[in-house]
Amino acid sequence: MNIKILGLALMAFPLSAFAGDIEAGKTKSATCAACHGSNGISNVPVYPNLQGQHEAYLVSALNAYKAGNRQGGLSAVMVPQATSLSDQDIEDLAAYYSSLK
Repeated sequence: MNIKILGLALMAFPLSAFAGDIEAGKTKSATCAACHGSNGISNVPVYPNLQGQHEAYLVSALNAYKAGNRQGGLSAVMVPQATSLSDQDIEDLAAYYSSLK
């Protein structure tokens, strides 16, 4: 896909799809903190840091785990976690972690 088409596709995607609530995401992140750290920085090298990740990437990754489309690596841990999340939970968590600098 060339850059112009990708840019147009991203502009057509509604921004409201990423309208997560940062404070709600902070509250919901308690379960995530066990592996990813309370501030989104993991103390265990195998678990990725979430602090400052792009919101759209986090939404995409969690939705892929939830749908079972992301396999390998940590999917045995993440698929059950993501499956329990609503679309709003995913948006809220993504908003929270992307807000951390």
